[in-house]
Amino acid sequence: MKIVEIEKPGGPEVLRIVERPRPRPKAGEVVIRVVAAGVNRPDVQQRRGLYLSPPGASAVPGLDVSGVVEEVGAGVTTLTPGTPVCALVNGGGYSEFCLAPAVQCMPVPAGLTYIEGASLPEVFFTAWNNLIRLARLAEGETLLIHGGTSGVGMAGIQIARHLRRATVFATAGSVEKRNICLQAGAIAAVDYRGAWDAEIRVLNDGRGVDVILDAQAGPDTQRQLDLLSEDGRLILIASHQGELAEVNLRTLVRRRLTVAGSTLRPRTPEYKGQIARELVEEVWPLIADGRIRTRIHDALPFGKVRDAHAILDENRQIGKVVLVVDPSLAETVPQPCHSFRQEKTA
Repeated sequence: MKIVEIEKPGGPEVLRIVERPRPRPKAGEVVIRVVAAGVNRPDVQQRRGLYLSPPGASAVPGLDVSGVVEEVGAGVTTLTPGTPVCALVNGGGYSEFCLAPAVQCMPVPAGLTYIEGASLPEVFFTAWNNLIRLARLAEGETLLIHGGTSGVGMAGIQIARHLRRATVFATAGSVEKRNICLQAGAIAAVDYRGAWDAEIRVLNDGRGVDVILDAQAGPDTQRQLDLLSEDGRLILIASHQGELAEVNLRTLVRRRLTVAGSTLRPRTPEYKGQIARELVEEVWPLIADGRIRTRIHDALPFGKVRDAHAILDENRQIGKVVLVVDPSLAETVPQPCHSFRQEKTA
């Protein structure tokens, strides 16, 4: 099979397509014949040498795919060859065939193509894990999402609005991107290069916010803490602006603030399988009826993987970039598989 290899740390030019043996499933796993694969920020960081694969994970980039189950491993009873799925994978998505824990496989939401299906798992898993599980976003709370037009940002805006009736603010770097945030459900969006904290406070009638979701960290961390209401939660999903920050711990204690970091990839299949079930039960119906939407910035042929990475390097994306591995099926809407049952976690 063909896969994308990272030859050495560097720019998009270090990505190359090579031949490798097709994987075989272990107990609890399936092999997916990949139709489309999502391109995500961790893939870019891995290519740059800044994000190491967890022990035992594939060194091939790619964290979410859509396609058709090709082969099932021992103990898998809920999926059969030929079943259309989308899945969160632990690396290996940039390939013609990919391993996935069966518990992390989900149906492609009704009415969506394989390209659209590949855009869902990584960003919705991340948004759900951080906003619902970690931040404990409650009904009617206020939320600020930095980078509102990233895949995670757009998923988070919609989950918060539709499932928690939250008041959502967002930051983005252009007028076009800020307008997209509003279309996704944010009530206001501001430029992250300005006095975003003061602007959000004015827009929120002088009050702070309950939850902030951020991937930058670094020197802006104290500004984020200052914007939180009492009992507020700052959730960091990356630290692109720096690994160190000076914060006022006395304020943090006095105002009962929570700062939490989050990485999903090293978590167990059992943990991620529970999120998969929650997404299918609570989010997938809203995608199927159009209340929650995925936005595809571009769908590029597998051989254009360097171009796909260049889009993320230059921060041009609004929504998700997808690699088309099998163009014969990529724009097909899979037929609903009424026999699909998610593998239960232990």
